[in-house]
Amino acid sequence: MGDNGEIVPGGIEAQTRQTMKNVEKALALAGCALKDVVKSTVWLDDARDFWTFNRVYAEFFPENKPARSTTQAKLMIDAKVEIEVVAYKA
Repeated sequence: MGDNGEIVPGGIEAQTRQTMKNVEKALALAGCALKDVVKSTVWLDDARDFWTFNRVYAEFFPENKPARSTTQAKLMIDAKVEIEVVAYKA
């Protein structure tokens, strides 16, 4: 979702990129960064989007990729992707 809560147009690539930016912002509020993410859970509206999603997602974790679960699920809104992360900062 964009800054105003609207679904970002442009399909899975644009929505994955925006969702990861939103995750970065939420982590920053807790004094964390993507490097502190140890686990993520991803829900995709369409399993056929996996490879495009995965390519964009990997850009945000160039090293030390967190553990991840990815599944297909009918999302509550007309979105292509939802991402939840758990971060640990020593």
